[in-house]
Amino acid sequence: MAEAVSESGRSRRRGRGGPEARSGVPGQNPHLEVPFITRGIPTYDLASEESLVRIEAGADRILAEIGIEFRDDPETVQLFRTAGGEVTALTGESWNIRFAPGMIREILRTAPARFTQHARNPARSVEIGGDAVVFAPSYGSPFVMDLDRGRRYGTIEDFRNFIKLGQSSPWLHHSGGTICEPTDVPVNKRHLDMVLSHILYSDRAFLGSITAPERAEDSIEMCRILFGADFVAENCVIMGNFNTTSPLVLDGVTTRGIRAYAAAGQGSIHLPFLLGGAVSPLTIAGSVAQCLAESMVSCALTQLVRPGAPAILASFLSSMSLRSGSPTFGTPEPALGSLVMGQLARRLNMPLRCAGNFSTSKLPDAQAMQQSMMSMMSAVQSGANYVLHSAGFLDGLLSMSYEKFMLDTDLCGALHSYLRGVEVSDDTLGFEALAEKGPGAHLFGTAHTLRHYKSAYYDSALDDNQPWETWDEQGGIDAASRANTRWKSTLAAYEPPAIDQAISAALHEFVARKKAATPDAWY
Repeated sequence: MAEAVSESGRSRRRGRGGPEARSGVPGQNPHLEVPFITRGIPTYDLASEESLVRIEAGADRILAEIGIEFRDDPETVQLFRTAGGEVTALTGESWNIRFAPGMIREILRTAPARFTQHARNPARSVEIGGDAVVFAPSYGSPFVMDLDRGRRYGTIEDFRNFIKLGQSSPWLHHSGGTICEPTDVPVNKRHLDMVLSHILYSDRAFLGSITAPERAEDSIEMCRILFGADFVAENCVIMGNFNTTSPLVLDGVTTRGIRAYAAAGQGSIHLPFLLGGAVSPLTIAGSVAQCLAESMVSCALTQLVRPGAPAILASFLSSMSLRSGSPTFGTPEPALGSLVMGQLARRLNMPLRCAGNFSTSKLPDAQAMQQSMMSMMSAVQSGANYVLHSAGFLDGLLSMSYEKFMLDTDLCGALHSYLRGVEVSDDTLGFEALAEKGPGAHLFGTAHTLRHYKSAYYDSALDDNQPWETWDEQGGIDAASRANTRWKSTLAAYEPPAIDQAISAALHEFVARKKAATPDAWY
């Protein structure tokens, strides 16, 4: 297994002299830095028991009366047939399967309620499920943008830059997956460069490829090189993020990829991408029922392949502009749906992925952050355990923004404090702060203030809280411009985490061999 980064290596990464060091530079909150968040506030249970039962019955009805269509994977069909699914052949390569009420829930009983995804630096391993909360960057954008160069297709350089920015932020816990599409690398080979980049430029846990079964296998094999085959056989070290083809379809590329991860004992996320009125009912209750049905069946496949394989229930609920038909993100109705999905996941005793810093804004502006806050708060209030799209999401997921990435990670830092909740004790009640000098005296120099001032409030790296006159004299710089300066200085200060050189060489040899074995394909 790869060696953990040395203590000195971690200090260099932070650029602050270690986890407890603190200078006058804004944005330092060492007391909040954790490998993952342990929730200190309750979830918000929006729906009544009666409503939850009705949604579950709605999902069961979808599965029993309409069913799920499976394509191009007879082995998956046979697994569900053996488990009791009612299979009807549609064509030579497609089948409809209907499931009796309760069948899928019974299969999911072996899915773990909580599991560890190991990172190459053991101090960075994350817990997923229960009261654990993990933030990861955005995923899947073909374009990138910044204030200097505008919107353009993503490259492998951009991909690596975002890994470096994520690694440099204490407010993300996971390196993510396809942070942006590196369109300058052949489609059939870019997964190799992406996985290698996550391994080299971050020491956190990450997602592997899912775009073809053989690419999923390559991702897992690279982890065997990194961690050792015996360790991978017994532990989750990589996950795949799988989308159903809504409404109510699972294609063979997806199911074979799911089977690859599950057979290796690795984790998987099972996500219907539901656009209300287009591929799901435009009413939130209907979308949630469909989401539950699709995600449960997708998760259940993992348990048929290998009972106990880690699986994450997931939802990606989105609305649309009914005047234009365009998707909309960061709107209130899907946020409510996320809260209900949290309740349903807890009833299944499964980890949940939902929501994130969603926005359809084309710039890192007020619209972007207002929509992001609506969506992200629903994620943390719902009890989501794994929050993909925590940083960088812009342009309805079509663009990954450097400035939005910095604004979002700063918000994620604030959420670290929010999720801790309120500690009530004799000390925090602060009686001595008032009693020390009595009525009419300020508290700046009291013992209580001096004891708590470093950790009482979250210190933003990007907010400007100066008087208007000072801000104006310094150029009147807005938040997006501050974020632009910040991502550039962060990349300039970045140093890669240490990695065993023999492992690095073995990974490079594997990538070179796999690339040489097949011609480039650009589609």
